[in-house]
Amino acid sequence: MPLPKWKERFTYDDYCTWPDDERWEIIDGVAYDMSPAPIPVHQRIVLNLAGMIREILKGKTCVPFISPIDVVLSEYDVVQPDIVVVCDPNKVTEKNIQGAPDLVVEVLSPSTTKKDRREKRNLYEKHGVKEYLLIDPDGLYVERYLLQENGRYAIGEIIDAQEKLAFQSLPGVEVELKEVFEIEAPAEE
Repeated sequence: MPLPKWKERFTYDDYCTWPDDERWEIIDGVAYDMSPAPIPVHQRIVLNLAGMIREILKGKTCVPFISPIDVVLSEYDVVQPDIVVVCDPNKVTEKNIQGAPDLVVEVLSPSTTKKDRREKRNLYEKHGVKEYLLIDPDGLYVERYLLQENGRYAIGEIIDAQEKLAFQSLPGVEVELKEVFEIEAPAEE
């Protein structure tokens, strides 16, 4: 896809003029093309995890969303994470999510890994996302970043596919990662 008409810094207003059939994100005013489309394993992981979270949160204030949905963090920051959970209903508008979700999940792919690990991690920290998860479908692990009282993320924690993931931003919500990754449990000896 061609880049939108060059500009020093893109804004949310610029973003709203771009074709609906193209997927873009803006981080600190820089436009990022979101092609190619995610591969099947990526989509299965997103669907599995979002479905589990949705089921656990039924009837509660927090609501999960999957991409594509615009998360507008500022005039110069508009992203479409794989999964977001928002616990403040005032942040959910008719068109998008305004402000930091409580939880953001990105499933890594070769074309986005560097951006997810660097630009997006810094962006989510800056805007106060409480919990940021990176899911590695090849390495079969989750890397978690938790926002500390000083407004910075702690060093990432690695959670293996054979472990349970208890969400810190969503008390009482935990999932079996082997079910998210669709892997068999090791045989008992």
